[in-house]
Amino acid sequence: MFPNKLKKGDLVEIAAPSSSVEDNEAFFTGIEIIQKWGLIVNKNDILSRRFNSFAGNDHTRLKELKEVQKSKFIIFAKGGWGAARLLEDELSWGEGWMMGFSDASSLLLSKYSQGCLGSIHGPMITTLSNEPSWSIERLKNLLFEGYVDDIKGKPIKGGIATGEVIVSNLTIFTYLIGTSHLPNLKNKILVFEDINEDIYKIDRMLTYLKLSKTLDEIVGIGFGNFFNEKESDSNSELFEALIYERFKNIDIPIVSNLPIGHISGNACIPIGFNATLNGKNGILSVN
Repeated sequence: MFPNKLKKGDLVEIAAPSSSVEDNEAFFTGIEIIQKWGLIVNKNDILSRRFNSFAGNDHTRLKELKEVQKSKFIIFAKGGWGAARLLEDELSWGEGWMMGFSDASSLLLSKYSQGCLGSIHGPMITTLSNEPSWSIERLKNLLFEGYVDDIKGKPIKGGIATGEVIVSNLTIFTYLIGTSHLPNLKNKILVFEDINEDIYKIDRMLTYLKLSKTLDEIVGIGFGNFFNEKESDSNSELFEALIYERFKNIDIPIVSNLPIGHISGNACIPIGFNATLNGKNGILSVN
């Protein structure tokens, strides 16, 4: 079942399953953006929590994640590392929306792998303030109206694919192989994002995905942002050459440079929704 559309007065829960929040200003600005939509935000005690680099110890973060599952909309506070550690315990996912990206991809994928819709790969509370107006409006449209506009990347290899769309951080996705938290990828469109990984490390992960035959039954593949602004110009050509070389012999469309990931303009994508990836014009449409 698709989660219900939000309406004014609904409660939003913020959860911090990963690293501790250091930027208090970004945290509160993100809350203000959501409150302007008429939603009520429960920020919990996230800012006061520290355990090593995490937003509290595993028990605290797991307890919070379980308690917020009844909410119609859960938004994660920050990425970093730590979310996958919570999957060592048994989790029952709620029926509402749950949004984050990067490290939170492990939780989004786990929910979807258990047959639950509602995972959104998109901004977190501490990144909302960096989002342009089109991205904020896109998220509001998804939550309140149930639709998103098309997004456009750079065509790498032609073809048109239709299937349910899955978006994930590449590193987190790779580490979930062999677990029950990786969804069935047959007839799926797969989109990856990542950050601060050298080209050879990305190659190593893609090679492992091929050797493990994880991607054998996908119908299309896309790539979002992989580099910060300083590295983007010098690495973009190398990266596009890499993904073409690794997937050129597979009969699927390939699109790069989609506005997804660690960038200002991290387009929200509802995981498990039907989508079309057009390798001729670079457009990803979510139906």
